Amino acid sequence: MVQWIEAPDQREQIARRILTALPEWFGMPESRENYIRESRSQPFWADLEGGAARGFLSLKETSPFTAELAVMGVLPSCHRQGIGRALFAAFYRYARERGYAFLQVKTVREGCYTAYDQTNAFYRSLGFRELECFPGLWDEWNPCQIYVMAVQ
Repeated sequence: MVQWIEAPDQREQIARRILTALPEWFGMPESRENYIRESRSQPFWADLEGGAARGFLSLKETSPFTAELAVMGVLPSCHRQGIGRALFAAFYRYARERGYAFLQVKTVREGCYTAYDQTNAFYRSLGFRELECFPGLWDEWNPCQIYVMAVQ
């Protein structure tokens, strides 16, 4: 069940537990710690079952008109159970209620890593569309693909 998480310490604990379990996506310690640190102060939802988090998502405002899906993770044992879609639905409702016109998400361009190919397919299945790829934004091994979506 997706719930809003208010407490910064709880946000950090959830983000750390889940991102650490996803080394294919969050294996670079410095980057992972940055996501965890930033999630403490961002709007944050978690899917909880029996009090334990199975997934989470946090939002970052990138302009008065745009909300970014800053980071999302679902435990590997819980993939393909609808948790990511449920988290996204909560994020989307929140963005629409606050008047954002656009949503964006950054990921590694398709064709670089199998895990990120799955991520790209997931974002497209939600309705995101490719905006632009910035090959040097992160580093040469991780070209940054930006996807966008209009909020209806």
